[in-house]
Amino acid sequence: MDPDTTDDPIAPGLLDRLGIAGARTPLLEVALAHRSFAFERKGAVNNERLEFLGDAVLGLVITNLIFGSFPDLAEGDMAKLRSSTVNMAVLADVARSLGLGEELLLGKGEELSGGRNKDSILADAFEAVLGALYLDCGLDPTAQIIERLFVDHIHELVDKGVVRDFKTSLQEETVQQAGALPEYRVSSTGPDHDKRFEAEVFLVGAFLGRGTGRSKKQAEQAAAKEALAARSPATPPTDARTP
Repeated sequence: MDPDTTDDPIAPGLLDRLGIAGARTPLLEVALAHRSFAFERKGAVNNERLEFLGDAVLGLVITNLIFGSFPDLAEGDMAKLRSSTVNMAVLADVARSLGLGEELLLGKGEELSGGRNKDSILADAFEAVLGALYLDCGLDPTAQIIERLFVDHIHELVDKGVVRDFKTSLQEETVQQAGALPEYRVSSTGPDHDKRFEAEVFLVGAFLGRGTGRSKKQAEQAAAKEALAARSPATPPTDARTP
């Protein structure tokens, strides 16, 4: 059957696994149609345009999730975390967890060559499915699906040290060891269009570390990083110092 836009449920098992059983998703069949399938059917629509759209939707939702979940993470670390989340291997694994390979519409040659388990095909089809869901169901339901599928993975990456939120780590350590929160004192120099920030972090008046950056958050992260590197793992600081 060629992809069309009928109201009949398409891939109901996939919809169930996505958590939207019963949703009206007329574009889902197009999202599952690999170009090899469309080529054999002369003029049938393939999933490449939906893949393009889904990639943008995925990037927006993941960026928003990272931005909201890690408020002190620097821009470069957010970008690194996002790229580690939406790479082809990760998307293919998510697609496999949804049983997406079983639902793909492939040409005979691609079928025989194991296309249902190829990372590139699975990742592209997953993005196409997101594009279809965005058009058929709207951004909010699609975002909820993406967040549910990726939130644990993102936190696992942070726990493994792919990126590190040094401010949160320092806060957890000082609360546990000293029962107090670190205090940041930030100053800036330079014109508005080219400011430089310097942060110093203290614990109950004791100096812990210093850092610089192009934003207040970057400077605080750098100060927390230095503090974590310098602190004894078992005792709070005693070398008090003022800025």
